[in-house]
Formats: sequence, C-alpha cells, structure tokens
Amino acid sequence: MEHFSSIGSVAVISDSHGLLRESVKTQLTGVDLIIHAGDVGTRSILDTLYKISPLVVVRGNVDENLSDLPAEEIFTLNGRLICVVHDIHQLDREPLVGGIGMVVSGHSHKPSVCWKSGVCYLNPGSIGPRRFRLPICLAKIEFIGREWLIRHIELSE
Repeated sequence: MEHFSSIGSVAVISDSHGLLRESVKTQLTGVDLIIHAGDVGTRSILDTLYKISPLVVVRGNVDENLSDLPAEEIFTLNGRLICVVHDIHQLDREPLVGGIGMVVSGHSHKPSVCWKSGVCYLNPGSIGPRRFRLPICLAKIEFIGREWLIRHIELSE
C-alpha cells in the first residue's frame, strides 16, 4: 500500500478515453498528486501524467490494452485511507468497515460528491470526449490539516 503524506493538493480525473486536453494539463500543473479513476485509453496518457505529478491510476472497462493496471487501488493520503475503482458498482468492500474515508470512482461521466455514513464518494466527471450533455470536468482536493475541500472544475472543450 502506498502512503502519501504532506500532500496539499490533489487533482482527480477519470474517463480520458485517450484525450488529454491542454486545459486539463493546465489544471494538473502544480498539484502534489493525480488520481485517475480509469478509462485512460492509451499508455501515452499515463506517460504524460507521470511527467506532471505522482499518479495513482486504476484500469477501466475500456483499458484492455492497459491490463497491468490494477482494478482497485487503496492508499493512504495524509493519514486517511482512499479507495479508487473505476465503476462504483464494482466496489466489493464496505468502506466504513475497512476504515476508508473516501471512495473515488468514474465510469458514469457524471461529476458528483456525496457523503454516506462519514465516507466521501467522489466522481470527478470525465475529462475525455464529451458524452451526451455532461460537462468536461475534473475535481480538485485541497487539504487543510486532515480536512479536505473538494471542488469540481468544469472545462471548456
């Protein structure tokens, strides 16, 4: 299990589907960690992201060519357990029982954040090709001590 401490800011992205816009790269610049919740699309996306910041990434349902990526990743971030899966419906554990403070998922392309029984469920939305009328979106997490401030950022095409 990886441990990240003294992290001030995190960018959370998902569903790039092989597309990494300049506006996304601009938002990623200067963050301490990037979390990608799957459907990366191509190895070149990963190569670019690794050059920007440390990266936690999981495999999505379109990532057959990235079979070396895990389907789930659990790590500590500033002393709190985070679980990353692509599809929230594939989560095979009870976060609260496992001491997980946040579950990050993608797949739906719908940005959302909700709290259930003290666990934060975050979907950053999609940074890839526009799907239906959903926004092109990512999330940023800023840390103040052990508390986090989560905001979604909608991007232009």
